[in-house]
Amino acid sequence: MGILVGACEAQLAYDYYKFSCPNVETTVRNAVLGVVFTDPTAPAAFLRLLFHDCQVQGCDSSILLDSKALNGNSEIASGMNFGIRKLEAIHRIKYKLEAECPGQVSCADIIALAAKVSVALSGGPDIRIPLGRKDSTTSSRQAGDVNIPPPNITVDTLLDIFTSKGLNLKESVAIMGAHTLGGGHCVNIVDRLFERQPDDPINPSFKAMLRLLCPTEKPLTNLTIVPNDKTPLAFDNHYYKDVLMGKGLFTIDSRISIDQRTAPIVAEFAANKYRFFQIVRTARATRSGADLAKCFVLDNPMRVTCDTSKAIIMRPWTSSQKAAALSYS
Repeated sequence: MGILVGACEAQLAYDYYKFSCPNVETTVRNAVLGVVFTDPTAPAAFLRLLFHDCQVQGCDSSILLDSKALNGNSEIASGMNFGIRKLEAIHRIKYKLEAECPGQVSCADIIALAAKVSVALSGGPDIRIPLGRKDSTTSSRQAGDVNIPPPNITVDTLLDIFTSKGLNLKESVAIMGAHTLGGGHCVNIVDRLFERQPDDPINPSFKAMLRLLCPTEKPLTNLTIVPNDKTPLAFDNHYYKDVLMGKGLFTIDSRISIDQRTAPIVAEFAANKYRFFQIVRTARATRSGADLAKCFVLDNPMRVTCDTSKAIIMRPWTSSQKAAALSYS
């Protein structure tokens, strides 16, 4: 998916770990399989983790940095990251990879690979993603508050966010299809249940059902999770079908069904799952060959453990690695 491309594309390559850690994808896949076996909702958590990480400072695993070590001023402490799960699973995968390939695989790439595997395990497309992301040693709660979009944003804001990442209109609507997995908390939907919003074409019967699940304007508990669509464990196109019927869980879900720019694409994906998969498989933020050369001369950090800012300095790229990255298009 487009959001899988990190902030420093200059060092991304499909075979980045070909020699340094050739079994990295197998290791991550097996680990994710183990997590999903005990928790079938894990794919949604891994996918959401990736999106929230990439929205702040790029795909740099800054979301994993421990809040206590940063005196509470970490990205994960942001209220916009409420409900983020499976951080501990990423830590365990990192531990396994450090034993297998010490000092090679970044936490940022582990998050990206876990999301890729999650989509495929849930019945979605097998997405080929380039690797080589680096880990940030900084994290900011304020940055999380500002950069992670709320569920009631406008279509204009949504498109501004995704086009700034290099995605076109159709790819932006495809990224919204990630809502086909998992669910949402009452705190993120009560505003549309108790306040009249003229541009929110929510189905009345669906609204009544949500009111039963979230009966108070200020939720008494944050434990209630409402499914995003009829098949919350499957990566399919039911999200778009529900959106067309006014049964999108979040306000933005309903808004893309009536906006003249996005509504035809929503209808297209609702009618054709494989068209949706095709766009998801190919969508990414593109960069020119000149942009790809920006970071070759830099030594970029990789964290030894994913929850601390302690980092090692990556070795400069070899000529073969540079050639591989320049072939990424």
